[in-house]
Amino acid sequence: MPTPAAKIRLDKWLWQARFLKTRALSAKLVSGGHVRVNSAKVSKPAHSVGPGDVLTFPQARRIRVVRIVAIGERRGPAPEAQALYEDLLPPDPPQNERPSAPRFEGKGRPTKRDRRKLDLNRSDALD
Repeated sequence: MPTPAAKIRLDKWLWQARFLKTRALSAKLVSGGHVRVNSAKVSKPAHSVGPGDVLTFPQARRIRVVRIVAIGERRGPAPEAQALYEDLLPPDPPQNERPSAPRFEGKGRPTKRDRRKLDLNRSDALD
């Protein structure tokens, strides 16, 4: 009889691949229904995954889509963890989160009118 393909718990794999800091956080993410395995929603942290499965889940402000390449033996360093998966989405282009500081042509402190203009520009940039 052929041996079955290696499988591991979904929450454990997410933790070993260093997508989340703790295994409890990964179990919470999975049990909240935020993870899809091969485009099917999964709500149990003990769901078995193996090489070839595609995972879709939120991480920070991104949606990650990764293909499992290998099952990890341990939660090792980052290069070892990055060898466990293949990222299927291209990296986001770098964005400047903070706008550059305004310049006031050496006039010193801005006037009340200048500050109002700055506040209007900032609120327009946030919308």
